[in-house]
Amino acid sequence: MKTIEHIKDYEPDFLHKLLTDMLLIRRVEEKAAQMYGLQKIGGFCHLYIGQEAVAVGSIATLDLAKDYVLTAYRDHGHALACGMDPNALMAELYGKQTGCSKGKGGSMHLFDADKHMLGGNGIVGGHVPVATGVAFKIKYQAEDGVVLCYFGDGAIHQGAFHESLNLAKIWNLPIVYICENNQYGMGTDFRRVSAVHDLSTMGQAYGIEGRQVNGMDVIEAYEATAEAVKKAKEEQQPGFLEIRTYRYKGHSMSDPGKYRTREELDAYRQQDPILVLKQAMVKEGLLTEDDYAALDETARKAAEDSAEFAENSPEPLLDERFADIWA
Repeated sequence: MKTIEHIKDYEPDFLHKLLTDMLLIRRVEEKAAQMYGLQKIGGFCHLYIGQEAVAVGSIATLDLAKDYVLTAYRDHGHALACGMDPNALMAELYGKQTGCSKGKGGSMHLFDADKHMLGGNGIVGGHVPVATGVAFKIKYQAEDGVVLCYFGDGAIHQGAFHESLNLAKIWNLPIVYICENNQYGMGTDFRRVSAVHDLSTMGQAYGIEGRQVNGMDVIEAYEATAEAVKKAKEEQQPGFLEIRTYRYKGHSMSDPGKYRTREELDAYRQQDPILVLKQAMVKEGLLTEDDYAALDETARKAAEDSAEFAENSPEPLLDERFADIWA
């Protein structure tokens, strides 16, 4: 495994941070699923379980004082990787006043301008032009920043994706487009609806270099993104990554996932990104089982605390109904 081969190249603190962040996402998502089942959370809820290495590895390359993140509706992992408080996240899922979007956005619209996390967006592919516009802002104002724009394999066939890549290349914008290919657009295998099965080639029509990445390996996700970010900033070359990953749960909480086999799911569970990194660190003497148990306990407590915080938070004020609405 590449993680094991490359793990000696990194400081132990950095590796512990990657593992800690992935564990936090996993435990918060599991708590969200539990609370959804108890009807504390309503509406749409798309969990990130299994894909943690993508957000954690790629966002670890950023300086969020000047770089930006925009993503689609499966946004919990990205928000936490950007440093969002789990309490603010869970309260938003509950629709409470203390949520990051004051309870008015819900699961698909997590947002934290101070951390340069500019959403979660519910329209498939609708945020890709917005992210491209943020990259244009960086270039126009001569800032030293980059944008990471995430979307799923289902969004890659939207016209907005192709229009955005075309403009990004014409204007040489500092942006890295990241397709999180978790193999299924809702319940449809991506190979059934894509004329091209290697999605990393999709940028070639616009002169944008593409690369396919193993999204079950947080180190590979980090290294590939770091290279693309460097090119975007220093050479003004937009980048495109197809990061192959897998979600262990259904498309959303209402999806039982019966379109895939138990054997396929079990095979991907053997590649769990958290366990891959944990086992590599244990092998290199950078982590003990007791260390891991302590990290996991901290993550579980943060998840429990977030649910308690959301439960005890006030409902949105009636006067807030029309705040932040332009028309």
